[in-house]
Amino acid sequence: MTQPQTRTRAMPVSLTLEDRAAGCLVGAAVGDALGGPVEGWSPDQIVERHGGRVHGIVGPWYEDWRTARPIAPYHKGDGHVTDDTLMSHALVRVYEAVRDHLDAYAVADHLVPDLMSRPRWIPELEAEALPLQRIFLAEKWIVARLHYGHVDPREAGSGNIVNCGAAMYMAPVGIVNAGNPAGAYAEALDIAGAHQSSYGREAAGVFAAAVAAACVPGADAASVVAAALTLAKDGTRAAIEAVAETASLHRDFESALAPLRAAVAPYDSVGPDYRAPSLGARRPSRLHAIEELPVALGMLLVAEGRYEAAVLGAVNYGRDCDSIATMAGALAGALGGEAAVPRPWAEEVARASRLDLHAPAAALAQVAREVFTLDRTRRATHESAFTQLTTPR
Repeated sequence: MTQPQTRTRAMPVSLTLEDRAAGCLVGAAVGDALGGPVEGWSPDQIVERHGGRVHGIVGPWYEDWRTARPIAPYHKGDGHVTDDTLMSHALVRVYEAVRDHLDAYAVADHLVPDLMSRPRWIPELEAEALPLQRIFLAEKWIVARLHYGHVDPREAGSGNIVNCGAAMYMAPVGIVNAGNPAGAYAEALDIAGAHQSSYGREAAGVFAAAVAAACVPGADAASVVAAALTLAKDGTRAAIEAVAETASLHRDFESALAPLRAAVAPYDSVGPDYRAPSLGARRPSRLHAIEELPVALGMLLVAEGRYEAAVLGAVNYGRDCDSIATMAGALAGALGGEAAVPRPWAEEVARASRLDLHAPAAALAQVAREVFTLDRTRRATHESAFTQLTTPR
């Protein structure tokens, strides 16, 4: 397929790294909080529950959220972020500790202790708790394999269910590699090896690359998707192609909801009922893809890169819409900077979640500058050595 032709508008080229980091991480958190209360449901069920499409922050699906789902007694809604944001901020803290590129060993040495040892405010629990006590089973896998199982970090993701768990928190990798999609892809694949395998790991690399591409001055939705397609492999690439082609036919998310689902369905192993996964769900395969990343990219195209339209499209899509909206929000926020994220939403999510949404972005931008300086020094050393090796004598 040719690269997607979309009706995108170039974003301002004057945005700084700090602007884009704030837009990306704040935008991801807001998308996460908007999508959380309707996660797992269909567009029709969302309309029935809320009397129409969701257009902002809403309350929980169940008013008795503490007892409605005993295995997951979480207060999703009312501006509360979910584990997507908690994991993203945890990865930022790893970057703050290492202050260089990360790999699977950084997950073992820093992320696992962070999840296990320091209580933090968990919005969905309305209490301080270890992040480990909130994250999903697919993320608890990291701790089980690395801390208790002493598995080689580069191989620890093998055997885990294949889902969006690693991809959902890879936006910081894109910021550290801002403007370098290939570098972001490679780094995210290395990090995600401790968590995921197969198309779950691939999605982590492609999402990080898309964030890095969104930071390129003059980038738009089409260039972000083009960068993703350049790097994506196997079913992930095919799914993005199919969704992008369908997205190019739509100008609003309402008309795109069912077509985007139909486009990604052949590659999604979960099946038509998100809450009753198929027998083959979430198993390794070169033919499949996670649903969340292609749909997030599709909504970005439909919205022509505009934050509000991309995130609301992701939210109203349903299914795993907190992660879809997290990814769409990160990408649209990186394209448009902090100003692209509606301030009332950002302020309410920060207040309700008791989180400083800006501090992680500022810290990450500083780390990205330091890493770039290190990369430039390493590159100069390499160039000097290679020049000596290749100079005729």
